[in-house]
Amino acid sequence: MTVPLVAPAAPRRAGSRSPLSLTAVRLDSGSRLGAWQQRNAAATIPHCIGQLEEAGNLDNFRRVIGESEAEWRGFWFADSDVYKTIEAVAWEIARTGTTDFDSWLDDVIGLVARVQEADGYVMTWIQGVHPEKRFAELDWTHEMYVLGHMVQAAVALARAGRTDLLDLAVRFVDLVDATFGPGADQVGYCGHPELETALVELYRHTGERRYLDLARHQLDHRGSGLLKVGSLGARYFQDHAPVRESQSAVGHAVRQLYLNAGVTDLVLEEGDQSLLEAMRAQWDSAHHRKMYLTGAFGSRHRDEAFGDDYELPSDRAYAETCATIADLHWNWRMYLAEGGARYAETIERELHNALAASLDETGTRFFYSNPLQLRPDRYSEENAPRERTPWYACACCPPNIARVFAQLSGYVASVDGDALAIHLYTGAEIDVPDALGGGTVTVRTSYPDAGRVEIAGPAGLPVALRIPTWAADATVDGAPVAPEADGYARLTLTSRPSVLDLPMTPRWTQANHRVDSVRGCVALERGPQVYCVEQVDLSEQIRLDDVVVDPTQPPLESDGGLRIAVTPRREVGPLYGAPSTAPTGEPVTVRAIPFHTWGNRASGAMRVWLPAS
Repeated sequence: MTVPLVAPAAPRRAGSRSPLSLTAVRLDSGSRLGAWQQRNAAATIPHCIGQLEEAGNLDNFRRVIGESEAEWRGFWFADSDVYKTIEAVAWEIARTGTTDFDSWLDDVIGLVARVQEADGYVMTWIQGVHPEKRFAELDWTHEMYVLGHMVQAAVALARAGRTDLLDLAVRFVDLVDATFGPGADQVGYCGHPELETALVELYRHTGERRYLDLARHQLDHRGSGLLKVGSLGARYFQDHAPVRESQSAVGHAVRQLYLNAGVTDLVLEEGDQSLLEAMRAQWDSAHHRKMYLTGAFGSRHRDEAFGDDYELPSDRAYAETCATIADLHWNWRMYLAEGGARYAETIERELHNALAASLDETGTRFFYSNPLQLRPDRYSEENAPRERTPWYACACCPPNIARVFAQLSGYVASVDGDALAIHLYTGAEIDVPDALGGGTVTVRTSYPDAGRVEIAGPAGLPVALRIPTWAADATVDGAPVAPEADGYARLTLTSRPSVLDLPMTPRWTQANHRVDSVRGCVALERGPQVYCVEQVDLSEQIRLDDVVVDPTQPPLESDGGLRIAVTPRREVGPLYGAPSTAPTGEPVTVRAIPFHTWGNRASGAMRVWLPAS
């Protein structure tokens, strides 16, 4: 039996690309990604554990078996937040061997075991509040979604060396298989995709083919119109067309992206080219016509959905954190399926912008939605507050953040043919697989603050280095480098360290002219980071809403950010009228900061896209 890697996605089917174990990539705690991972372990995971108790998630389990008299609290799928937190703990154990969370795991897994019914079923909202809805309203009940997170947590924990949750999860999966799987009397799939990718990973871990068959069975039937979609329509649930015929990213953004991750997992195991073609079309739709500059997705609040092509409002961006996380999972699987730097570059954009902005510097306050503009007088909404909050009634995002940062090292590098491919530039030590000759590669860099990346390792080791699309003048050891068709430059290490230099010149970016909401505006980028301007960096006499920039003037690097010249308008003018000829004030310089750091100093206006003069 093949033993799967200790990694979030560990394909069994042989391919030219394969991930590395989390234990094989050790992030330097002084690097950006390493520091985030350390903060996650020290602050975010413990915070999530505390909030599960405070918000009632664990009491919901206790009340089912009479161990609590508390009223039900949270959303009907609140169990999933428990499982995501367990998954975060599991990857932290796998990564470091920590025992800090053992007693908590003992308590929580023991609680789940006591709540689980004899046939394997466990979902506390159904069991304790609406038992009549068991498997009766798959469009809304989220039963298989919750099971998906239970399975992912169980597999992660098993890869960290503990199998008690896996035993419970398998019992629930077996129930679903018997009820809705191949050969069952009825067909059923969840209104919220997530179980599919979890089933494939369960197959990878156990070698039980029937779990892969169940994932395929559900994916083959999605789009057959079985869900009672109501006023939101079939597109919201991705139930409007068979997966192979669905060419556009539509509906609820998180659901679509989780579904695509599961489809791509099936491609990795079975090599189905028709599914891969569908995923390529989906990828182009999502990333070429519906992705925000920051790597966020979902332009509509009402249904948390993708909008039309190029419908990307900055101030009303929903841009749910979970959508960025789901897309990160999907991009990693697309890279494993066919290679290509575009997938890793998207992950990098997401990590350094939308995902990093979703939590504050303490790692204990979070954004659910991540707009690219905050108006000075915008009211606060439950899932779109003006400031980050410690938790949410629908708390899907905080524990999702925790599990991703715990597994960050799994996305830094991989095996690509006969080379070690490096995708994310960060200080790290990388153990080279025996198949490539063994040894250790050391990466030293302060990226993305600077573009110098030093790589040292066994002489003769082939290395593939991702060259970002914005780094046209990149050099290796002082010589210009041209990436191959897949976006990677290949070299062979020698006894001396190789040095990749990526130009970090700040640049102005313009959106496609079809993006009406930011026509006439520019955004500032440097390396993989998007920048923004906050009201706190302007004087009280100048409102952020009134400034324009001249993109012919290059930004200046200063005090950990960039300084740009802006010109305030002197008059607000009428709501409507002739084209304005109102005079402007004198130019002033203002600090622009990385988008992911906004909102840490004051609650005030913020803009990524600035009107250009």
